[in-house]
Amino acid sequence: MDPLANAKPPVWLRHGSLAELPATVRTPAYVPSDLTPGIVHIGLGNFHRAHQAWYIHQLMQQGQSRDWAIIGAGVRKYDAEMREKLLAQDCLTTLIELDPNGISAEVIGPMIDYLPIEDGHAALIARMADPAIRIVSLTVTEGGYFLDVNTGAFNPDHRDIRHDAENPKEPRTAFGAIVCALRQRWVNGLKPFTALSCDNLQGNGAILRSCVVGLARMSDPDLADWIDRNGAFPDSMVDCIVPATTDKVISQCSALGVKDRAPVSHENYRQWVIEDDFCAGRPPLDHVGVTLTRDVHSYETMKLRILNGGHQLLANVGEILNVPTISDCMQDPDIAAFFRKVQAEEILPHVDAVPETSAKEYLGLVERRFSNTAIHDTTRRVAFDGSARHPGFLLPSLRDALKSDSPANGLALAEAFWCRMCAGVRENGSEIGPNDPQWESLQKTALASKADPELWLEQRQYCGNFGRGTRFSETFAFWLTAVWQRGSRTAIAEYVAGGSSSRMVSSSGVI
Repeated sequence: MDPLANAKPPVWLRHGSLAELPATVRTPAYVPSDLTPGIVHIGLGNFHRAHQAWYIHQLMQQGQSRDWAIIGAGVRKYDAEMREKLLAQDCLTTLIELDPNGISAEVIGPMIDYLPIEDGHAALIARMADPAIRIVSLTVTEGGYFLDVNTGAFNPDHRDIRHDAENPKEPRTAFGAIVCALRQRWVNGLKPFTALSCDNLQGNGAILRSCVVGLARMSDPDLADWIDRNGAFPDSMVDCIVPATTDKVISQCSALGVKDRAPVSHENYRQWVIEDDFCAGRPPLDHVGVTLTRDVHSYETMKLRILNGGHQLLANVGEILNVPTISDCMQDPDIAAFFRKVQAEEILPHVDAVPETSAKEYLGLVERRFSNTAIHDTTRRVAFDGSARHPGFLLPSLRDALKSDSPANGLALAEAFWCRMCAGVRENGSEIGPNDPQWESLQKTALASKADPELWLEQRQYCGNFGRGTRFSETFAFWLTAVWQRGSRTAIAEYVAGGSSSRMVSSSGVI
């Protein structure tokens, strides 16, 4: 039966209406009264609902882990809109799986509440201080952590961090709220909860520990010691392509028979690898396909460099050339050739195999996933927040390449494409709207770099130690000039051909 051939009017999503949904839509085998909370998730967006919440849902469908229900939370004012939508439908979500061979839908319900979005985060702090909460997980984006780009260390000088250290009972940040809740648990003689980062950062558990413990130490060293000694901050790697929800997705959901205010579409692939280090218990996630291990690092490296780095290879030049989606980029002969050459020659050589998968095999999987035409994942979405994604996803490969005298010419071109994109105009003359929290300064620098390319590299907060006068800077300048003067497709052709105008970077210079 075609799931889109539903003849009845779509049904508004609520617990009381689940029985009215078409038989083709899978629904929860549990009801809210079966569930009690065990997890608070901060930064509850599409990815969390398609990924972490789905795994908890699978356990609940099996009759397990019904004391691990999720409480949603946010710390930014824009989270209030999502809260309103989800509360109106009893925190249920319709997941639409986009398979090239057809689509399917299921409703999941492991989330049972969404806390108010408020200054000082009193409700969030109170809930995290509740002994029933044993895990606090986060998806606050790569740029949501307060890190120095050159050292990767916690930056205590950010104004919001200084505010939270000086006003620990009225924090602005998620980390300040976590510290405040942990303080209450400490005072009340309770165990800390496990803090679980689900963001795309290498060593995200250690990073989260440095943020929480570092902030606590600024106001209460004894509390910081207690958190560091008794808390748990496991590393994790998460993977699933989850596009932004568009009017098209909402229409698809209606055609499937469900009126959902905030449905989520996703690919037919998921992976979750977690360091098995929890201080207050955990659900049996290994029962539903999660890999629990003591070594997450190699999985992280493979995914962040090949998939997330690959996304940046495609999205920036895709925006410049007005190629709308990632799958469209993979169908574009020039962009696909650029992607494959950089991956094969400049990224894969620095990525070790993980159990049962080599870097080359993983790249093949990524190519198939990126080529899924059912996934309408826009280049604009993937290119968002390059100021956090380039330092996290491409610069580590560049550092390894320079250190080992390996090719890095295509990575230099990729950085040039990012700079060119931030100028805010495509090669066809259309505007690229603001697409980064730092867009204003990035655009100003990108436009100035047209005449002086090395100005871009002087942004150490994004480009690290690859600034003016370094071994890398001449090659970057060559490619940025080529992109501006001869166009992106010509620059790609020169790079792929590897001719006399294609320069190679090594630790000994540009050759």
